[in-house]
Amino acid sequence: MTNRWEHFHHQSDIGVRGIADTLAGAFEQAALALTAVVTDPAGVTAGEEVIIHCEAPDPELLLVDWLNAVIYEMAVRGMVFGGFTVHIDGQRLTAEARGEGVEVARHAPAVEVKGATYSGLQVGRNEAGEWVAQAVVDV
Repeated sequence: MTNRWEHFHHQSDIGVRGIADTLAGAFEQAALALTAVVTDPAGVTAGEEVIIHCEAPDPELLLVDWLNAVIYEMAVRGMVFGGFTVHIDGQRLTAEARGEGVEVARHAPAVEVKGATYSGLQVGRNEAGEWVAQAVVDV
């Protein structure tokens, strides 16, 4: 299995999807897909680390909380993230987001993400046994 992220079509917003061999990996990949809505994650230097904590009663709500926490940190810190390490223990998520301050000339931000929604929300295994974590983000 190859951990990966992708976008999927939604009427006026953008779907983000993370696919991995573990639930935590799928959450990491979904956050990279979120970053890719704004800029190319490969062009982000992982120089500064931000710790993020979330808690929710089920994996779907945890995904929305996680994505919204990443969006919040991007907005208040003026950062973009190019790497994530997620740890999930039951209903609790702890993560390290690695990135840098936005440099408009270098990162060329495409849009501002306003928040993760419950549209298209899904967390579970696909036919290949991979974990999939997806949601639509409002841009």
